[in-house]
Amino acid sequence: MHTLVYGLPPVLAAIIGGLIAVYRPPEEKLVSGMQHLAAGVVFSAASVEILPSIMHGANPVATLVGGGIGTATMLGVKALDSRLRGPAAFLCMIGLDIFLDGLVLGFGFGAGARQGYLLTVALTLEVLFLGLNITTALAENGTGKLAIIGATAAISMLLPVGLVVATPALSLPHAFTTGFLSFGLIALLYLVTEELLTEAHEKPDSPASTAMFFIGFLFLLVLDEIH
Repeated sequence: MHTLVYGLPPVLAAIIGGLIAVYRPPEEKLVSGMQHLAAGVVFSAASVEILPSIMHGANPVATLVGGGIGTATMLGVKALDSRLRGPAAFLCMIGLDIFLDGLVLGFGFGAGARQGYLLTVALTLEVLFLGLNITTALAENGTGKLAIIGATAAISMLLPVGLVVATPALSLPHAFTTGFLSFGLIALLYLVTEELLTEAHEKPDSPASTAMFFIGFLFLLVLDEIH
């Protein structure tokens, strides 16, 4: 249960992001830069930590099964997202994203403590962005500030829930760990390519915001080497 502690930083990040956005909404250029930064960090976690663990597992069947389930899940999320409309539907999709982040974090700890720690850093930045998204959507709908903060806190708690759900997987045979990590890899790649970067490019772009992607990537890479 000690891994549950590492679900708290992303929750706090979501709440802090929501508080900041409620009282001082960030400019679009800043949001774009943050999205690029989060995308770089998450992509680095996927390629530096998760991918090598899968390759060292040397279990092609588990990799294909886990990756296949991950692909089907992410395509299902994408299809659901395109059909649902309205604030309630949007909050459901954000909640699903955060729950999946919790699963991925739990699977990361299954590969090792270092992978779990670095994934915590990556997902904290990503959930911070999701907290901003929740606040913006609810504010545009005329929701009160206290209700926005409460909703952000409640939805962010789905990450520790996902972490708890994934915890029993840590005691399964190694082949299952490889499959779960393959699922997590697909989920992280979907997050980077279909959500963070896609939404970032819908806002005013600049060389500085694009550079944040590579800064985020190098930041986690150097942090891994130091660790």
